[in-house]
Amino acid sequence: MRDKVDAFLAEEMTAPLLRRAQEQVRISVQVVDEALERYRPEEISISYNGGKDCLVMLIVLLACYARRYSPPKSVAGANLQNGAPKLPPFPETLHSVYIVSADPFAEVDDFVEKSSAMYHLDVARFTLPMKKGLEVFKAQNPSVRAIFVGTRRTDPHGEKLKHFDPTDAGWPDFMRIHPVIDWHYTEIWAFTRHLDIPYCCLYDQGYTSLGGRRDTLPNPRLKKQGDERDFRPAYELIEDDEERLGRYK
Repeated sequence: MRDKVDAFLAEEMTAPLLRRAQEQVRISVQVVDEALERYRPEEISISYNGGKDCLVMLIVLLACYARRYSPPKSVAGANLQNGAPKLPPFPETLHSVYIVSADPFAEVDDFVEKSSAMYHLDVARFTLPMKKGLEVFKAQNPSVRAIFVGTRRTDPHGEKLKHFDPTDAGWPDFMRIHPVIDWHYTEIWAFTRHLDIPYCCLYDQGYTSLGGRRDTLPNPRLKKQGDERDFRPAYELIEDDEERLGRYK
């Protein structure tokens, strides 16, 4: 992931959308680096539900981890022989909390399981309301002080969030970190597709915002003409304010 992100940032982009995505990555890297200065690895977790936004957040986070911590032993030995500075060991896993939607999509659960294994996430899965799930997670992981969250400005309750926000009164005590808060919908997809990052298959079926089966449908803006059951992929949507048109809430 570090190599992919570094190559993306170094590339001379001609498309304005990709240039904007590059700038968003640079800002997100600054936010993540500040968080890694404030908190030790055992104090950090991420909120991970397999969605496109938290996936981009995760990729940037992993790239930043790889700059700060040493790679696996076989690679680390080669680096030391080349005179590279010795770094702290890379954390074996990353604490993650997955609050499962009511009546979840099997495709989402499957993607969370597969991607968690791919990226070495230690996922705590809760079929509870978010507040209660975070309370249980905090009780099980008392050392965790900060949670990276993939919320964006156009999400519900995202309008006034900053890069660093403590949880509200009455909620478990965490620092919420929002590296992708100011990314636009099209920038999320430009980054994901340019880096060829695997994502949940539902996005290719016209879903643009994933909840549970009871409250999520394919986005009507992506419906193909002449076929009521066929939809264009999520990355063809343009407007931020149309992202949640397939959600009932």
